[in-house]
Amino acid sequence: MNIFANFIRSLLLSMVFSFVAPMLFVGSLWTVIILVSYFPGLQELTQVIAQDISQFLMVFGSGTPLQGVLVICLTCCFVGALFDAYAFYRCQILRLNS
Repeated sequence: MNIFANFIRSLLLSMVFSFVAPMLFVGSLWTVIILVSYFPGLQELTQVIAQDISQFLMVFGSGTPLQGVLVICLTCCFVGALFDAYAFYRCQILRLNS
């Protein structure tokens, strides 16, 4: 039972971190763009960059950037869970063989 509890705890932690990481990345990117837009002469450049990022996120979100971020976060969460399950399985196999 202890192995199963460790697996569930590890799986949930990896899913949470895999979900939060892309959200923090996009949030920090938006924050940097907003801060750079306060410099004189860079408003046009940051506006173009922000528009390109919004269009990229709209592709994944069916027209809404927020849904695009959520789709990317859910995909990363799923991939993180798969990777953690594989690593746990591999660890158990190597433990049995030694």
